[in-house]
Amino acid sequence: MLVQDSSTPKSPKTQNRTLPTLHSNRFRDPKNLDFSTWVSENLCKILTILFLIATIAALFFLRNSGDTATLLCLQSEQSKHLQTLQLPQINWNSIPTMSDKSTPFSNFRSENWIIVSVSNYPSDSLQNLAKIKGWQVLAIGNSKTPKDWSLKGTIYLSLESQANLGFRVADYLPYDSYVRKTIGYLFAIQHGAKKIFDADDRGDVIDNDIGKHFDVELVGESARQEVILQYSHENPNRTVVNPYIHFGQRSVWPRGLPLENVGEIGHEEFYTEVFGGKQFIQQGISNGLPDVDSIFYFTRKSGLETFDIRFDEHAQKVALPQGLMVPVNSFNTIYHSSAFWGLMLPVSVSTMASDVLRGYWAQRLLWEIGGYVVVYPPAVHRYDRIEGYPFSEEKDLHVNVGRLIKFLVAWRSGKHALFEKILELSYAMAEEGVWTEKDVKFTAAWLQDLLSVGYQQPRLMSFELDRPRANIGHGDWKEFVPQKLPSVHLGVEEIGTVNYEIRNLIRWRKNFGNVVLILFCSGPVERTALEWRLLYGRIFKTVIILSEQKDVDLAVEEGQLDHVYKHLPKLFARYTSAEGFLFLQDDTILNYWNLLQADKLKLWITDKVSKSWTTVTIDGNSDWFIKQADMVKKVVTTMPVHLQVNYKESVKNDQSLTICNSEVFYIPRRFVADFSDLVNLVGDLDIHHKVAIPMFFVAMDLPQNFDSVFNTMIYKQKPPTNSSTFYSAEVPAVHPWNVSSEQDFIKLIRIMAAGDPLLMELV
Repeated sequence: MLVQDSSTPKSPKTQNRTLPTLHSNRFRDPKNLDFSTWVSENLCKILTILFLIATIAALFFLRNSGDTATLLCLQSEQSKHLQTLQLPQINWNSIPTMSDKSTPFSNFRSENWIIVSVSNYPSDSLQNLAKIKGWQVLAIGNSKTPKDWSLKGTIYLSLESQANLGFRVADYLPYDSYVRKTIGYLFAIQHGAKKIFDADDRGDVIDNDIGKHFDVELVGESARQEVILQYSHENPNRTVVNPYIHFGQRSVWPRGLPLENVGEIGHEEFYTEVFGGKQFIQQGISNGLPDVDSIFYFTRKSGLETFDIRFDEHAQKVALPQGLMVPVNSFNTIYHSSAFWGLMLPVSVSTMASDVLRGYWAQRLLWEIGGYVVVYPPAVHRYDRIEGYPFSEEKDLHVNVGRLIKFLVAWRSGKHALFEKILELSYAMAEEGVWTEKDVKFTAAWLQDLLSVGYQQPRLMSFELDRPRANIGHGDWKEFVPQKLPSVHLGVEEIGTVNYEIRNLIRWRKNFGNVVLILFCSGPVERTALEWRLLYGRIFKTVIILSEQKDVDLAVEEGQLDHVYKHLPKLFARYTSAEGFLFLQDDTILNYWNLLQADKLKLWITDKVSKSWTTVTIDGNSDWFIKQADMVKKVVTTMPVHLQVNYKESVKNDQSLTICNSEVFYIPRRFVADFSDLVNLVGDLDIHHKVAIPMFFVAMDLPQNFDSVFNTMIYKQKPPTNSSTFYSAEVPAVHPWNVSSEQDFIKLIRIMAAGDPLLMELV
C-alpha cells in the first residue's frame, strides 16, 4: 500500500519530442527473393546472428562447467560500476555551521515536530494533526503541491523555500516524491527538534494525543522508567519478525516483511525483558489501513470496500533485541534525537521501498549506540482510499529485503565513530546492489548537513551481538499470548469465531496469564520438570519449580518443603508485575478450567477441606505440636496490629494449633507485602510449613473472606487403587496424585483432556 504519494523522479522542465519524418520512398516495389539472392543480400545479418548464438551457447557452457576464471572474464563488464564506486572522504571537523536565513521562522524553536509530505490541499487528518498540543507540524511540498497551499499553525516549505535553505541533500532529491521530507528533518533539527513524529496526511492520531501512545520522554522526571517486553534472541537464525502477530493479527503482514516469512504465523513461545530508555526509534501500529504491501492489498480485497483492520490496543509494547529486525515505515514513527541520523530516506530506490530500506539500515546502526526499536499498540487510524499501487513500485522491497536483512545482521565495521560507520554501511549496501552510488553520495551530503545544523553524533557503545549471549532460563521467560482478532483472508472476512477448544484456552490464558505458578516437586525432577512446565506453562505467566535438589539445567530452584514459605518472598520480588501467586505441590492436580470463577483479589486455600485443614489440641499431644504452638504465640505477639487483630479474631483458643497441609493456595498481589512481613517475623524460628501457612492466612484476612474455590476439591489421605475413577474433571483440584515418570505424565494428560481437549496434542 501507499505510504506517501508514489512517483519516480522527474525533471522540472518538460522535454519536447520531434516526430519522425515519413519519407515518400519508404515503401518500394518487391524484389525477386530467390534463396541465393536472399543469402547474398543478408550475409552480414546471418553472420551476426550466428555469432550471437555462439556467444550465448558459450556463456551457458561456461556457467555450467564452473570455469570460474573464464566466466569472470565474461562478467567483468557487469562489475565495472563497482570499480568506479568510491567511498567519499570527509573532513568531519571542517564543516561550517548553517543557520536559517531564508525563512520567516529563523528564530522559531520547538522540541517536538510532526513532519508530513503534502501533495494536495490540507486533509482533515492533517488539520487534526495541527491541533495536537505541544507539537509543531511541518509540511513539505513537492512539484504536485498547490501553489497556494497553507494551513494555520503549520510551517509549510515549498520547493523554492527548500532550495533556499542551502542543504546539500537538495541536489539529490526528486521533485515529486515524499522523500523530500529529508529536508524537513534537517529543518526541524536546525530549529531545536528533540523528537520527530514521522507522519502522513491520511491518518488520525487516536485521541489526538501522541504522548498517550509513545514514550515521548526517555530522560528526566516525566520519563517512564519501566521494563519493556522483548522478543527472545534464543534462536540466532531468526532475523526478522512480523509484529502484527503480537498485536492480534497473524494473517496480516507489514510492507517490507520478506515474503518468505509471511507464513510464519505462530506466536512467541516466550519473551524476555529489557530496561527502557533507549527505544530511540518507536514504531506505531495503524488501525484501519495498516502498512501492508501491494500483494496483501490486492489479494485480500473482495470488492471496493475499504479495509478496517483493528489491532489489540491493550497488548504490551515489544522491543527488538540485537540481531532481530522489524519493518519500520515513515508515517507512524517517532525518532528521538539519538536516532535522527537514521531519518535519511534513500533516493535511488523505488519510493515504496525507500522508508522500509531506511528502517532496516537504521536498525542495524542503532545497535552500535546501544539503542533498539520498540513497536507500540495502535497509535493512528489510517483511512483506506481504495487505491492500489502496482507491484513494480515495491520491486526493490521484494527483490532485496530478505537478502538485505541477512547482510545487515552479519555486517561489521572497524570504524571508531558513528558517522564513519554510517557512511561505510551505505557504501557496503551499494556494493551489495541494494541501492546505487547515488545514495552513497547522498549519505555523505546528509551527514554533513546534520553537522552543519548543529547535530552531534552519539557515542558508540559496546556491540552485544559478538559477545556470548547468556542462556535464557525459565525464570527469565515472560509469556504473552496474543489475541486473535477478526481479519481478512483472500478477500473473505474472518468472522473471529474459533473452535471451542482454542477459545477456551485463550480464555484461561487471559485469566491466568499474569499469575505465577510456584510448583514444589517432591518427585524426580529430571523426569517430570519439563512435563509440568509443558502442562501448566500454557496457562500461567510462568512456572517456577522448586525441589530439594537444585538443577541448573532444568531451571529447578532449591527449596525445602518444611520451610518453603520462607523462599516465597524472593519469588514475589522477582515478579513485581504479577497479579498473584499460586502455590502447588506436585501430588495435587490443578484443574485450571474450574478456577475461572475464583476472585483473584482474595486468598484461596483449603480451609473448608476437613482432611487438609485441621485444628489440634496442644494438651496431650507430642512435643512437636507444643513447640510449634509456642513459636506461633511468639510470632503473634510481634505482629502488626491489623495482622494480630485478624489472627485473634479467627483463633479463639490459644491452646489449639491450626494445621493445613497447604498443597495448594493462592496469594493475590495485595497480600504479598503482608506475607513477606510475616516471613520476616518468623525469622530463624523453626515453624513448619504446615503450621506457618494457616497462621499467615488467618492473620492476613478473616476466613469468611477467603474465596471458596477449593471447597469442592477431591481430597484423600492416601492414593486410590483406581486412579481413573478417582479423578474428576468437574472439581478444581484432585489430591493425591503421583507423577514420577513420563508414562505417569502421559496417563495424567489423557485423563485431564476431559476438561482441556487440546492437551491431547501434547502426547
